[in-house]
Amino acid sequence: MIRFILLLGCLAIINSCNTLKKTEFKKPNLVIIFTDDQGYGDLGCFGGEHVYTPNIDQMAKEGARLTSFYVAAPLCTPSRAALMTGCYPRRVSMEPPSSLIVDAPNLPTGKRFPVCLAADANGLNPDEITIAEIAKSVGYRTGIFGKWHLGDQPEFLPTRQGFEEFFGLPYSHDITPKHRRQEYFQFPPLPLLEKEEVIELDPDANYLTRRVTERAVKFIKDHKDENFFLYVPHPIPHGPLAASAEIKKEYKELLASGTKASPEIYETAIYEIDWSVGQILATLKEQGIDENTIVLFTSDNGAGRNRKKSLKPLSGGKGSTLEGGMRMPTVIRWPKHIKAGIDINQLVTTMDLLPTFAKLIGAKLPDNRIIDGKDILPVLTEGTESPHEYFFYSHWGTLEAVRWKDWKLRIIDEEEALYNLATDISEKTNLKNEHPEIVVQLKEAMKKFDAEVTKNARPSGQVENPVALTITESIHGKQKH
Repeated sequence: MIRFILLLGCLAIINSCNTLKKTEFKKPNLVIIFTDDQGYGDLGCFGGEHVYTPNIDQMAKEGARLTSFYVAAPLCTPSRAALMTGCYPRRVSMEPPSSLIVDAPNLPTGKRFPVCLAADANGLNPDEITIAEIAKSVGYRTGIFGKWHLGDQPEFLPTRQGFEEFFGLPYSHDITPKHRRQEYFQFPPLPLLEKEEVIELDPDANYLTRRVTERAVKFIKDHKDENFFLYVPHPIPHGPLAASAEIKKEYKELLASGTKASPEIYETAIYEIDWSVGQILATLKEQGIDENTIVLFTSDNGAGRNRKKSLKPLSGGKGSTLEGGMRMPTVIRWPKHIKAGIDINQLVTTMDLLPTFAKLIGAKLPDNRIIDGKDILPVLTEGTESPHEYFFYSHWGTLEAVRWKDWKLRIIDEEEALYNLATDISEKTNLKNEHPEIVVQLKEAMKKFDAEVTKNARPSGQVENPVALTITESIHGKQKH
């Protein structure tokens, strides 16, 4: 009898172990593809008929569309700061109020421009812990190929924030002597960097997407036998719009064959981004690491507000806290664990990637600071509800809106508007008079968050005497430890 009881106990233990194994995750490779100024409707799988994006559409069929995926700001720098740190931009002082907006020497009174330009004294604080540092802490190889835009001084470059490899631009590719506000800013030539060394000035914008892609593909091949975190922040389709001669020719032939996409350079540039995604996915398959690699495609903020097709069906656009400024066309693919061909409608954000990846790869989150992102692995793999009670929308350091479940309250110049995003994604019908109790609740939530994030904000990075990066100098300085 005792032997029989012991046998049952052993079987129970074995069964328990098997059950645990079913929910374990082998450490995956991590790939984030982050485009610049691409709107919610700028993918075929998100309803865009003006674009042709077969690779990303296929990625959606093999993975999931995230239809309520948000960036934390409607502009480049604060959006990227949130992705890297898992925090609201105001938390890390990278969504500047007017006191931190750069005044150019010749800029007319009342005209301002955001931080993180050329030779900028501001940047992401080196004391912040980035998603790259989290990955690197558990042995992941890390690489960024594309646009950084979190500070161009040595102290702020991605090589000081956890990335072992960097090929790309320190800021947007329009920050050059050809800028439309050059008379005010007197921008220097655009530097192209390899790690911390300027290797080229004013690179041909037509080949930025292609060159970034080639380096990303090489990184995958070089580290196929190791765990890696690959970050591909494309400079395009931010203006000035550009595409390679090869893609222009290929796209023209597609249009001639009957494809209904628009023939404009904007759509051509997006087609090249789709080509890039195809190259990355194909390389993962060729190297035999496709099944356990998470690939997430999204954008840093919405398209310009004049691009109505790009924003459809949303309102607003870049620089706006309407949905078109901060809700992004997002696709995630992880064949082993995310069901194919599904839509995930729960509210998730770029801030969630850092804590989610940290838990997934067994890395420790810093316990000496507030992280606003949440672990969304159960949302992605089990279909659970969003862990966010509220999501807050800020612009230029000002809190303008909050989302709670399907409700969104937006307050601009004391004008209140309440929308139900489930039935009114375009934010056309103001329901504040029908639901005054929800308005009161959301105003109180905004007030509490505003006070809390102001009290607990951490400083941005600052340097004295910033200089423009040039090809005649290598960047020297103490490495971050």
